[in-house]
Amino acid sequence: MASTLAALNEASDADFVATLGAVFEHAPWVAEAALPQRPFATVEALFSAMRDAVQGAPEGRRLALLTGHPELAGRAARSGAIAPDSIAEQAAAGLDRMSEAEYARFEALNAAYRDKFGIPFILCVKRHGRASLLGTFDARLESAPDVERRTAEAEVMRIAAIRLNALVSGPGPLATTGRISTHVLDTVRGKPAAGVAVDLVEFVSATEAVLVARAVTNADGRTDMPLIHGRPVPIATYELRFGLGDHFRRVGAGPGLALPEPPFLDIVPLRFGVGDPEGHYHVPLVATPWSYQTYRGS
Repeated sequence: MASTLAALNEASDADFVATLGAVFEHAPWVAEAALPQRPFATVEALFSAMRDAVQGAPEGRRLALLTGHPELAGRAARSGAIAPDSIAEQAAAGLDRMSEAEYARFEALNAAYRDKFGIPFILCVKRHGRASLLGTFDARLESAPDVERRTAEAEVMRIAAIRLNALVSGPGPLATTGRISTHVLDTVRGKPAAGVAVDLVEFVSATEAVLVARAVTNADGRTDMPLIHGRPVPIATYELRFGLGDHFRRVGAGPGLALPEPPFLDIVPLRFGVGDPEGHYHVPLVATPWSYQTYRGS
């Protein structure tokens, strides 16, 4: 249940722990340890207190925090026998709707990782597309145990930060979100292009892409909302597909210019990569019926 920082500062000890107990997987003791530091001026200060509680905990508790995380696309996850937050996070990454071959690959990766490191593979899946997730899994299997332990703990903190930011509103929120936005400029007319259909797709493999968002540009040539916002932008390769041909069919190619059929440019694709889930990727299209360009804007 979401809460405000002000309400948490005034809540009973039991309500404080009940609200924040799932921020760290199966570890309400983290919220309990942060209690004495109330009141918190910012959400960031609250998170800092919880992070310090983990980092200052005995080795056994820190290890239990790692082993309490579920495997990605493991049997417990597939049966729904994991924490609600973990179910939602894995579903958001598409791990609940894979082929049997993909599940088998995850099962083999999970087993190899646990055999080598003695803990489950932990990754903040909201920051990764499926291709990035699998690539990261393969790469981390080659890591050294001490390095991997630090990496796993850092990923636990990323997961907790996103959960806390979604759960508690107030001053000083954590920087856990990014966005993808676009706009279209019609350089024949020297003004924004309204009514252009825009699709955003993510490539999950060399042969498969999934639709992430669909919108139409407004009078300012932009979509009413960013195509991804309010969450991390998963690390992935994306493509924006603009219905440029329909735009120029509707408005014409310009004074004295005839638009051929089919048009020279119809659906214009812009493929780009996202490596910073908390970054702002503004990918505009500047176009005529015969040419276009793009850049990373702001």
